Amino acid sequence: MKPVKDLVEVALGKKPADLVLKNAQVFNSFTGEFVTGDVAVVSGYIAGIGEYEGKTTHDLQGAYVTPGFIDGHVHIESSMVSPAEFARALVPAGTLTAVVDPHEIANVTGIAGIRYMLEASSNLPINIYVMLPSCVPATSLETAGAVLTARELSEFINHPRVLGLGELMDYPSVLNTREEMLQKLAVAEGKLVDGHAPGISGKELTAYIAAGVNSEHECTTAEEARERLSRGMYLMLREGSATKNLLDLLPAVDRYTASRCLFVTDDRHPEDLIKLGSINHMVKLAVSAGADLPTVLQLATINAANYFRLYDLGAIAPGYRADILVFEDLQEFKPRYVFKDGKLVAEKGKPLFTGYPVDDRAVRNTMRLKEINPEKLKIPANSNRARVIGLIPHQIVTKKLVLEVPVEGGYFKTSPERDIAKLAVFERHNYTGNVGVGLIHGLGLKKGAIASTIAHDSHNLVVAGISDEDIIVAVEELKRIGGGLTVVAEGQVLGSLPLPIAGLMSDRTLYEVQEELEKLHRLVRSLGVSEDYDPFMTLAFLSLPVIPELKLTDRGLVDVSTFSVVPVSL
Repeated sequence: MKPVKDLVEVALGKKPADLVLKNAQVFNSFTGEFVTGDVAVVSGYIAGIGEYEGKTTHDLQGAYVTPGFIDGHVHIESSMVSPAEFARALVPAGTLTAVVDPHEIANVTGIAGIRYMLEASSNLPINIYVMLPSCVPATSLETAGAVLTARELSEFINHPRVLGLGELMDYPSVLNTREEMLQKLAVAEGKLVDGHAPGISGKELTAYIAAGVNSEHECTTAEEARERLSRGMYLMLREGSATKNLLDLLPAVDRYTASRCLFVTDDRHPEDLIKLGSINHMVKLAVSAGADLPTVLQLATINAANYFRLYDLGAIAPGYRADILVFEDLQEFKPRYVFKDGKLVAEKGKPLFTGYPVDDRAVRNTMRLKEINPEKLKIPANSNRARVIGLIPHQIVTKKLVLEVPVEGGYFKTSPERDIAKLAVFERHNYTGNVGVGLIHGLGLKKGAIASTIAHDSHNLVVAGISDEDIIVAVEELKRIGGGLTVVAEGQVLGSLPLPIAGLMSDRTLYEVQEELEKLHRLVRSLGVSEDYDPFMTLAFLSLPVIPELKLTDRGLVDVSTFSVVPVSL
């Protein structure tokens, strides 16, 4: 409860504040100005800006003060660490509020994953809010670990940190008014619904918005962004590890549209969190590109707060929560001090807090693989012509290739000389024994195999390899360690990174995870994989059957243009 009596008395100067940040240049989120003054804080809230005395004072000597940054859409799972460790990365970088969609862990463990994320993200010096996963499973062309219906989602919708329904990827179900989707939208009535509908336009976009969808984070062009803004959507400008759209979308931000725009990262991997940061990196990038600084700071703070109806966040103003960043300059945007609810929680890039133990047994031991049958790795060949997934450097989309592939005994063979490797996806949630097998071109793999249980969106086990023997060794290794990443060659495991939390996240520190990732990347390069590809990020998106043109799931090769499973052989 807000300490109204204390706030009034401190604001009037009748009693000292708990904390005063003196001689600051304070950003005003409402006017875009920097004003000189003291910031008075009591019981975690801001009482006023002006001239104040307090029990504790910090003379900032003209340093710049802004509200804590807000990330409007992010998947914690992409960091490969627990929520507490994720917070230890974000808070020193200045992100003090994150709106998360636990879509990834929910695809593995269902409502147990949502419960875990809510519990593990509480009692941390960061505001973690949740948008409920709207599409579990994402499609009917893959096998997920759970099915979340409107009934399951209704269990969480009134949780105080649940703000609505997360990215609504299944827009065909909206446009076709399928009953289950209508029920999910009904559960979220009165709350927010985030969008995810790249490419749709005109009347289809209008119908999607009319169903109650409020935002979009999948725009890739300013034209696409303007159309959504013109129809009343909020625009989430994204700069993640896998997909980077910020600079392309900035032209859509002007004096008329800016208040309807906000920053999101979507997915941030360990290396980027360590080297670049979070929303602070987006602020720096936008300002360096010539964007107006006050507008950029509004996109990073008050705009997101207003969209998500978090009306005590996003500003340094009376009655607002004392989530405060202190910068020595406005070029690097690396906070010197970070205050959460008026308490110092990070200094000079270092967190001043640790996590706490959380019962995560319900989201461990998720490798439910049926005994491997080597025969399932064979790809029947009716001719020497095959549909092959063509990789594109630095992209998650693929090409639909038709190539001549060697055949032996009626089955396709891999060909390192022609840069053709085998790709397999093993269902790992329900002991079904499903194995989808296909071919990929462009990875550069000369020998061995690489495998991962991070495989969007259902997070089955995906493996690329030259020999079936190494593929099987890689699968067995991931089963042994409870999920994660591994590199194999000549029948030997060269290295692995265990991700025991749902096969998606480690229970170690971010820096330890990044150190192991770097080792695995070096091993993968030694097997010939091109520098054009982040090997495990590439693997993670090869099983996502909503991104063109060819993808592979546990049910087979998917032609995304027809949304159907097709044979490898022509």
